[in-house]
Amino acid sequence: MGQALGCIQVDQSTVAIKETFGKFDDVLEPGCHCLPWCLGSQVAGHLTLRVQQLDVRCETKTKDNVFVNVVASIQYRALADKASDAFYRLSNTRSQIQAYVFDVIRASVPKLDLDATFEQKNDIAKAVEEELEKAMSHYGYEIVQTLIVDIEPDEHVKRAMNEINAAARMRLAANEKAEAEKILQIKRAEGDAESKYLAGLGIARQRQAIVDGLRDSVLAFSVNVPGTTSKDVMDMVLVTQYFDTMKEIGASSKSNSVFIPHGPGAVKDIASQIREGLLQASATTQ
Repeated sequence: MGQALGCIQVDQSTVAIKETFGKFDDVLEPGCHCLPWCLGSQVAGHLTLRVQQLDVRCETKTKDNVFVNVVASIQYRALADKASDAFYRLSNTRSQIQAYVFDVIRASVPKLDLDATFEQKNDIAKAVEEELEKAMSHYGYEIVQTLIVDIEPDEHVKRAMNEINAAARMRLAANEKAEAEKILQIKRAEGDAESKYLAGLGIARQRQAIVDGLRDSVLAFSVNVPGTTSKDVMDMVLVTQYFDTMKEIGASSKSNSVFIPHGPGAVKDIASQIREGLLQASATTQ
């Protein structure tokens, strides 16, 4: 009904292009406008002033010959003061923007290695934005923001990169594990050395205590029993220890049969052998 009476409504964030007899006449702002159709006035179309987004997927090759898909997100809008240029000068705005994005990305990425492409994606986005801003401003459009939202290498390349990363982490884990085992072995060796050192001190003290005890026993026996010599006392001590040893062997539940010569003569031979061994050890020490 409004159009029949020559009245139209332009919505917010939108402008209408008014033509008179097919020629551009005016840009109608949001609100209600009167267009007398009988005088040749009509609306050629509407142009939104809202920010629009265009996602562009571009396949290109890096400097190290890796094919990647670069996804760029372009946010743009038409300028109200250049609405006529935005409406008349471009037939397909999105295709025009896509062509510029392709041109800049395919000129920038081949100069970079794959790793550098990931690291410098902000520089790529800046280059795309500068080129688009310079080109699209002549057509009545403003580039609000340009983002490189994704860089996707070929699936085989991604798998190889993941394997390289996994191998590096496994190598690091192996080094850490080896270092931990090294520390454990060092600590174990230090503990074993300390244990043997303390065991040696204990044995030395034990032997010193035995020697002191034997000396005291020999002196006490010589005093209490006149006429005995130190040799007699030592033979008696050795015989006593010999029988104590046999008693312990027989009392052990895990002992097997042990055949040893037994008798007074055998005891005398054992005493002689022990005494000779002590004398030889003393001579070697001197």
